[in-house]
Amino acid sequence: MKKVSLILLAITFSVASFAQERPNHEIHAAMLFNFIKYVQWPDDGSGGEFVVGVIGEDDVFNTLKAWYDGKPKGSKKYVIKKLSSGADTGDCQVVYIGKNKSKEFEVVKNTVSGKPVLTVTDGNGLGQKGSCINFKVIDGKLKWELNQSTFSNSNLKVSNQLSSMSILI
Repeated sequence: MKKVSLILLAITFSVASFAQERPNHEIHAAMLFNFIKYVQWPDDGSGGEFVVGVIGEDDVFNTLKAWYDGKPKGSKKYVIKKLSSGADTGDCQVVYIGKNKSKEFEVVKNTVSGKPVLTVTDGNGLGQKGSCINFKVIDGKLKWELNQSTFSNSNLKVSNQLSSMSILI
């Protein structure tokens, strides 16, 4: 029992120090990847590509590309794409919109409406405007909002574990 407690304590410290020592773009990339693990797409079992598109935030794009591009996701393979605008989201399963491109959200929202696309944003109020997941800083800590109706309308299923850790809208 003592050994298990020590291992859990070590894991807690390493996760906390990872978040403190890492730049924001690495934290966003890691969290985005973890969000994907807790979402189910209607065609999860089929092969092909699993496309993650990034609008803005070159650092997030470069990190995702280095860490995940070409890696397996079940029977699919991750493909990380840099998107120049919200209109380029046609073949994406995930679209990340960085804070510096928040104005592109409405175009993305209209382009992916009714499609199984996970939208993840980092902009003030974008959770309420229809992003599936929106990063938000509260009391100096990074949190995220989860818009339940957007998930339903997108035909995506979110796990209870992710929902329970989120600020629900």
